[in-house]
Amino acid sequence: MKELLLQYARYNIWANKRIIDVLLKHDEEVLNMEIKSSFPSLQATVFHSWGAESIWLKRLHLEEKPVFASMDFKGPFAEACNEWQKASEGLLQFIEKQYDDKALEHVFQYNDLKGTPHKNPVYATLQHVFNHSTYHRGQLVTMLREVGETKLPTTDFIVYIREQKK
Repeated sequence: MKELLLQYARYNIWANKRIIDVLLKHDEEVLNMEIKSSFPSLQATVFHSWGAESIWLKRLHLEEKPVFASMDFKGPFAEACNEWQKASEGLLQFIEKQYDDKALEHVFQYNDLKGTPHKNPVYATLQHVFNHSTYHRGQLVTMLREVGETKLPTTDFIVYIREQKK
C-alpha cells in the first residue's frame, strides 16, 4: 500500500507541475476570467486545489483547526502555484515517513470545515486527496481550452508511469 501511495503522490506532483507550467504562461486577466465550472476562474480553481491539499496535509499532521492556506493569500499567482507544489510535496513526505502499511491503515479523527468530526483511515484520506486533485486538474484543462489554450499536456497516470520507465 505504501508503495502505491508513494507512486500516486509522485504522480500528483508531476501532473500538477504540468498544469502549473501552462497556467503560468497566462496573465492575471486570463487567470481571473469568469468561466463556468465548480469555481469561477482558473485562479480560483488553483487556489481551491492548493487549499484542499494543504488542509488535508494539516489534518494528517493532526493540526486541530486547520484553514485553507489559500484563503487569505494576496501574493502573486506564481507564488500560489509554488505553495501548491509544496503542499503536494508535503503529502509525499508524509507518506515517506510512515513506517509501514499499518501506519497508513491507522484511523484518525479530524473536523471538517463546519466542525463536524469524522474518522477515516490515513490511506483512504490520501486516496481522496489525489483523486480530488485529478478531478480539478481535469477542470483546469477544460477551462484552459475555454480561454483558447491549445497546447495542453496530458496528465494521465499511465503517461506518468511510461515516463518513469525511461
